[in-house]
Amino acid sequence: MTDDNEIVDDGSRAIVPKSLLALAEYLERALDKATSVVMMRHAPGVCTVYLGDPSGPREELRQVGTIPTSLADDMLESTTSGANHMQIAGQLYRFVRSFTQIDDTAAVIFSV
Repeated sequence: MTDDNEIVDDGSRAIVPKSLLALAEYLERALDKATSVVMMRHAPGVCTVYLGDPSGPREELRQVGTIPTSLADDMLESTTSGANHMQIAGQLYRFVRSFTQIDDTAAVIFSV
């Protein structure tokens, strides 16, 4: 990950939270695969990140990483349920944040 400072087009520095930089990375991967980002907490302190269709079989979700729950919580605080339009490090992202349950585990979905 990068630090919380990002150089903006006009040459100034803007604070970009690590949580949003991480979210942007996962959204880019989801865009490349035309799928969704799925976050689930299976253990205390850790959130597992998957790419795939949350309405399909769980076996088809592909694990792409883990992040600390503090980072996941920051992502949730920085976004809203429903449609989101935000600029992260100079790039505009449009996605929908929703919730579901997969195999009795709560999941947050970022659909692009």
